[in-house]
Amino acid sequence: MTHISTGKVSLVGAGPGDPELLTLKAVRAIAEATVLLVDDLVNDAVLAHAAPTARVVRVGKRGGCRSTPQEFIERLMVAEARAGERVVRLKGGDPFIFGRGGEEVETLRAQGIAVEIVNGITSGLAGLTSLEAPLTHRDHAQGVVFLTGHAQTGAGGPDWAAVARMASEARLTLVIYMGMQGLEGIVAGLRTGLADDTPVAVVQNATLPAQREALTTLGALCATVAAEGLQSPSVVVVGEVVRVAREWLTPPAHLATYATATSAPARTKSGS
Repeated sequence: MTHISTGKVSLVGAGPGDPELLTLKAVRAIAEATVLLVDDLVNDAVLAHAAPTARVVRVGKRGGCRSTPQEFIERLMVAEARAGERVVRLKGGDPFIFGRGGEEVETLRAQGIAVEIVNGITSGLAGLTSLEAPLTHRDHAQGVVFLTGHAQTGAGGPDWAAVARMASEARLTLVIYMGMQGLEGIVAGLRTGLADDTPVAVVQNATLPAQREALTTLGALCATVAAEGLQSPSVVVVGEVVRVAREWLTPPAHLATYATATSAPARTKSGS
């Protein structure tokens, strides 16, 4: 379809939280933006790269919480681009991994809006690697599967028993996003095909100064989460690779620079 606007939309992954994990391309897109539509899980320190004249619109989206309707966000992107703005849709992690970026691209293409995709580091990768453990390992895991524990309304979600059988047979690491609310059901399904002593890591607020984690087993997972008080946003990693992990006893020193960057910038405008 012919593009009918002078503006464009960039879907930009802001990474898991640590601002130093931004890509150079993301920094460039943020700096050039005239309008930024910012998700709830984006670290405010990332917005230091935005121009002082840029409009920042909060369009908070967090699993299990009141969020700006997706349809409103898409209409806003289209309207701003048609007005000639350089729009950045700034998302935590990567826009194409449980970030609804695919839906937004479809809408923008249908409206003739130019689109740019800027990938970001997803929390499912950064969470475990912050504990010095890989997602794949020649001795432990031949692949990795990203899954959502928060099914679309009306959808049944993954068949966790089938997922467990596949993971056991193929030696796969499972990375579960947005699974804290339905954790008991997820664990019940996984235990039908994976041993209770299968290693598990839970990482909350991955790569941020407030990161917390627990190393446990599948059989003890629910009890551990309750005892430690772990909450969303967290990723749950299941598999033998977790045996390599070490607890993040002290956050990396550079994160102290960003520890106070938690309040919204003065030029913020709320979405509705």
